[in-house]
Amino acid sequence: MELDLLKKIIADVLSVDPDDITSDTTFIDDLGADSLDVYQIIMAVEDELGIEIDENQAEKIRTVGDAVDLIRQTKGED
Repeated sequence: MELDLLKKIIADVLSVDPDDITSDTTFIDDLGADSLDVYQIIMAVEDELGIEIDENQAEKIRTVGDAVDLIRQTKGED
């Protein structure tokens, strides 16, 4: 569920095809995102799921899979 939601948000923020996004997709190298883009994605996830993601943890996100793992940890699902 988190991956599908994240793909939708990423596609909206970065104007990319969600079908091109996998767990191994990197935000910077593969999607061309900058820190502001990643921040917008995190804010959208927080709003959508009603959670608060730790900024220090968010700075470590490199791939979509990293983001999914962090979302699950934040939601208490790991």
